[in-house]
Parts: sequence; C-alpha cells; structure tokens
Amino acid sequence: MIELQNVTKIYDGNVIGVQDANIKIDQGEFVFLVGESGSGKSTLLRLLIKEINPTSGKIFIDGQNVTRLRSRKTAKLRRRMGFVFQDYRLLPKKTVYENVAFAMEAIEETQRRIRRRVPRVLNMVGLAHKSHNFPNEISGGEQQRTAIARAVANNPVYLLADEPTGNLDPRNAKEVMDLMEHINSLGTTVIIATHDKETVDRMQKRVIHIMDGKVVKDAKGGYDI
Repeated sequence: MIELQNVTKIYDGNVIGVQDANIKIDQGEFVFLVGESGSGKSTLLRLLIKEINPTSGKIFIDGQNVTRLRSRKTAKLRRRMGFVFQDYRLLPKKTVYENVAFAMEAIEETQRRIRRRVPRVLNMVGLAHKSHNFPNEISGGEQQRTAIARAVANNPVYLLADEPTGNLDPRNAKEVMDLMEHINSLGTTVIIATHDKETVDRMQKRVIHIMDGKVVKDAKGGYDI
C-alpha cells in the first residue's frame, strides 16, 4: 500500500510541485494521475520513487515511512518498483533481449535466472520474435513495450509510468494500455501519469485529478472533473 500524508513539494523559487496531498493506493489498484502539463503528476511519481524528497509531509510504502530513507535502503525500495518513461530510455547498442536483461543484471541476478525470465517477459509483451533486434529496428510501440518488459523484469510490486502513450498513435497507445491492464491483473499495482483523455475515459479506472499541485478529484470514472 502507498500512502501520502499531507505531502507538499516546493521547488527552488517557491514553485509548488505538489501541495498538501493526501492519497492512499491499495495493493493491486490501477490508478491514473491526470492533469495538464505542470499540474504535479510527474512530481508525485518522482516522490514515490524517491528521486526527490517532499518539503513536508510523509510517504509510507507498505507501512514503511520512506520520506528520509538512506541511500542503501532507497535502492532496496526501488527494487520493488518498475518505472516506464515516455521516451523509452532504451540502450541503443543493446538488443531488445539485452535491454530487458540489463535490468536484472543491475540487481545482480544470476545468468540462469535471467535466461529463464527474459524470454517469458518478452513473450508477455508480444516481443519474443524481436528479441535480437536493436531499438532503432523496431517501432515506437514496440520500443515502449520493451521498456515495459524491462520495468517488470524483476517482478515489481509497483509499476509506475509517466506519459507512456505520449509518443504513440492511438492503436499503439491502446496496445500499451491493454498490456498495463494485463500486468495489473497479475497483481501488480499500476500508477500512470497521463493527459490522454481518450484512454482514461475508455478504461474507467480510478482517477486522481491534479490541478496546480492539488488533488481536486479522486474517483473511479473518466478524465473530467
């Protein structure tokens, strides 16, 4: 479970990223964070992966106050999380297989486990036949699915994504979101920051709407307040 208690993040120059956020996300939920650019969606995700710390308030993950974790424990926390970026961030000189394997090598998994796990993950995202291709040899939708495979390679408890369909056409966007829904059905908590109104309206999940750093809506349904 994730819980934010009165969390505020103020950047230099008194720029408010998030203001007095109180959010609770149970294990296994699928949640959209929505709002215009600059509303605070990405700030919330960065707080959850401890890329930044709140100015005030507390963040609990699985009952642990992670607000001021030291670096070693922060690394352990991040192993329970997968993160998907809008711009994929694949390693251009590594194949699809090697990009996914890299995530497991980073936490010093054995080669035996990597050889077993990576093909399964690539099969799940529909890319087993592209395992030997390099990123520049596959489509944008396939690159994003590779990024998702990399994010779930280590069986994360939480999967966070920042605008995962932002660079995709409607067909590829739907495929990526259907994949996210499948991953969620396997028990992973999914949290997606997006301004993709069509996708949010179609999927009818829990929606947390953020405006000027404040939570102004938290309910199941579509994008609009």
